[in-house]
Amino acid sequence: MFSNTALAKEDKVNTYEKIDLVGLGDSITFGFNLGTNNNIPSNYAFPFLIGENANLEVRDLGVPGWTTANLLQAIKYDINFRQSIRHADYITLDIGNNDLLHTLKKSNHLEQLPVKIASMMPKLTGNLNEIIKEIRELSDATIVLYNFYNPFQVNNQPMHKLSNQILSFIINPKIASIADKYKNVKIADAFSAFDEKQATYVRQGDIHPTKDGQTVLANIGKNALGIKK
Repeated sequence: MFSNTALAKEDKVNTYEKIDLVGLGDSITFGFNLGTNNNIPSNYAFPFLIGENANLEVRDLGVPGWTTANLLQAIKYDINFRQSIRHADYITLDIGNNDLLHTLKKSNHLEQLPVKIASMMPKLTGNLNEIIKEIRELSDATIVLYNFYNPFQVNNQPMHKLSNQILSFIINPKIASIADKYKNVKIADAFSAFDEKQATYVRQGDIHPTKDGQTVLANIGKNALGIKK
């Protein structure tokens, strides 16, 4: 039913039983634009960096372009996703960025954004809540849920300032409130970690993390998961 775009490091992960960490998400989890091509997840993607530092076997199931709705359907019906989740000890979850981007693209005028964002939020939060519920039906593994960083460069005004406001006061508090509803779901605060360092952590002319940005995401994920290695 779903494309097999998101593949594991097959040389290291040949059976579900060997999986320690599963990365669920979109192009950020995938490590988009960091490899020689975008056919398979990049070795620089933060789930692999967490695994490398902590000696964990990783299955990166990030799929570029996916929204919360796409991931929810995969967790419900795709056997690869369901089996991977069942066998995971740790799960990273970074999804919803494309829900927001689709809304931004539909807004022709900045003054429309607050209303557009408000209308989008119930679907985003509802899907995110259902995603975690579905995961919990399959696994009691520790989940680290990433909030959203600001992808707009500091000199990209007024989008940078507006994005800070939307993320600080609307989206990220909702993500935190969802995490609080569940046992063993930890927040990785990508927003604070990236802060105003987009020039270093976000690719120029892009919205995706640089290698340094992926390293930051790995570090906050590892800390949230309580991995000390």
